Parts: sequence; C-alpha cells; structure tokens
Amino acid sequence: MANGKADVTENVQPVRFIEGDQPQAKPKPGMALCLSGGGYRAMLFHVGALMRLNQMGLLRTVVRVSSVSGGSIAAAMLGLIWKKLEFDTNSNAGNLYKLLVEPVRRLAGTTIDAGCILKGIFIPFKSTPDEITAAYRESLFGKATLQDLPSDTEGPRFVINATNVQTKVLWRFSKPYMGDYRVGLIRNPKLELAVAVGASSGFPPFLSPVQLTLNPANFDPATKGDLQIEPYTSTAVLTDGGVYDNLGLETAWKSYETILVGDGSGVADDEPKPKRDWLQHVYRVLTLLDDQVVSLRKRQVIASYQMGLRKGSYWGIRTDIKNYQLADALDCPHDRTLVLANTPTRLKKLDDTLQERLINWGFAACDAAIRKHVRGDLQKPPGFPYPRSGV
Repeated sequence: MANGKADVTENVQPVRFIEGDQPQAKPKPGMALCLSGGGYRAMLFHVGALMRLNQMGLLRTVVRVSSVSGGSIAAAMLGLIWKKLEFDTNSNAGNLYKLLVEPVRRLAGTTIDAGCILKGIFIPFKSTPDEITAAYRESLFGKATLQDLPSDTEGPRFVINATNVQTKVLWRFSKPYMGDYRVGLIRNPKLELAVAVGASSGFPPFLSPVQLTLNPANFDPATKGDLQIEPYTSTAVLTDGGVYDNLGLETAWKSYETILVGDGSGVADDEPKPKRDWLQHVYRVLTLLDDQVVSLRKRQVIASYQMGLRKGSYWGIRTDIKNYQLADALDCPHDRTLVLANTPTRLKKLDDTLQERLINWGFAACDAAIRKHVRGDLQKPPGFPYPRSGV
C-alpha cells in the first residue's frame, strides 16, 4: 500500500489485514459484538453485558458475535439457545435468564480446570483438553454441533475463535465453515460445539493444545491457501483464541460498521519475587507479553472510534465507570470493581455472591458504554440484575 493516509488508517486499526483485504473499504451496516477471554471471570462479566443488551432491545439486532476463550463459553451458549429465545415487541427476550444465565452460573459453580489437568497428567489415555471438552459437553452443550447454531437468516452468525499453532493465524468455527485462510475452509462442519469451545478456551500451557483430526477431502478447493496440503489438512493443532486476538475483533472488525467490545481480560499481578524455575518463569513472561498486546489492541480500538473508522463502544472489566462521564451510571466504585477484575483467570468455582457481582459489573459497564457512545436516548436501568450483591 502506498505511503500516506491509507497507511495511517491501516496501522491504527486493531486487526491484522492480509492479502486481499481492503482496509479502506467501507464496512457493511450492522452491529457486531466481540467478547474477550478471561476464564469464568470474563464469562460472567459478558453474561451481565448480554443481559443489559437484551434489556435495551439491542441484542436481537446484533448480526455477528465473535468470541475467544472465556467469552466463547457465554457466546456459544447464547448461540445454542438463540432459536428458543422469546422476543417481545420491544425485542426483549423474557426467557434469556432461564436459558442462558442459569446454566452458565451452574457451570461457574464448579471447578473443571484442576481436575481435568490432573486426569490428563496421571490417567493413561486421558488428555487435559479432552477432559475440558467433556466437562463442557456435560455441563452446557450436550452433543450439539456447530450446525445447531442459528443460520444467518435466523440470528447472528456466531464465530468461535481459536489459534492455529501450525499456521500462526486465527482458526474460526461457525455454522457455515471452520478453518483458516492459509489452510482453507471446511463447509458446514458437524463438529461438536463443546470441542470448538474447548479449543477456543484452551489456555496454554495446561489446557492446550486441542488436536482435530480432519479429512483433507473435506476442504473446499475454492478456499485453497498456501498451506492446503498435508499435514495441515489432516490435523489442526489449536490453542486459546486469545493467543492471537484476545478481544475477538478480527472477524467482526473487518466486516461491520458498529463494533461493541466487551473486555473481561485480566492483567498480571505484580510479583516482588518472581519464580525462577523455567516453566513458571516462561509462563510469567508470556503473561506479560499478552498484557502488552491486549493493552495495544484496546488503545487501537478506542483510537479507531475516535478517528471515525468504526462506530461503537468498548467496556472493560478494569474500566473506571466514571470515565464515561455519565451522570446517572449505576453505582460501581472503582476500588470494588478492580477487586472483581482481579478474579483469577481460571475455570474454578466461584461462590454465588462473586458470580452476581461479576454479572452486575458487566451489566453496568455495558450500560454506561452504550448509553454514552451508542444510544444516548436510552433510559437508565432500574438497577442491577442482583441488587443485593452490588459490585
């Protein structure tokens, strides 16, 4: 691309443009929702945001939901129950709580990571990723497949993102296809939803990689990339989608003009005495690198809004709600929401009060972001979903 304004526009945007993309092309009308990673913490924070979007009547208007990691748990469950949602004349689904919130909260009341890791280490023929997938299957998704998600005429397109360790790019799971641009696409995949979410949320090094056994003949030759060859077409080795894009931006940002970004990702704690053994030291360094990448993407998202490249809004679990300068925002003191933001990035049981506070905070942060930057005509909500718990 020639030097000048085009380069500046491309460089400020928070996604990687590849050959064939057109960074200057006008995005399509429509609203997309991006849900970050962050374990149970992010999952519940996003559930609160989904509750508020539903209450606002905006959830029904979303045309794309792009998710990674912990966000993919909530997104996949929303996709699975979408066709059962009963929207009223105000586009509010009265049964969202029963179909989405209750089962997700039941999952958040169980620890699945530690037990799965131990089984993967000590029991022959068991792998940690397979055990995580089994836990998702039992708790949320049953034997549902990607084909149980809504079609583009029935609701949003749900895109669950993982990272292809072999090709270094995003591997996407959706109803119409799965694959990446270097290997190509498999049309109408019948992969289990639990497997897709397991791949998307396979936090390294303990919960990944997830290995998919593929049939090379199933790849669409019309989507052939530079790596549509063996062994890439017979085996896909996948890890957490957040390794490539922890905000789940790419598949939404390149297509739509209005982008809503919910960020439940964490930040590494200070460590006065960092561990020195090679495994824990490497993990610490990788966490610091991830922190910097997420921070950069966040700054680029906000800069892109300010430059008019996209409409929409960002809300983060570490945001001070006062930054929205909304006179009637829900009461969320920053010192208390930071405590919630520091909930460990785990798939570990959270007590009822902590669950409710995370949901309340996601609800309030989404409310402030939307009413400030997207729909200033909307009224303040009557209160938190769980008023007794607050934040």
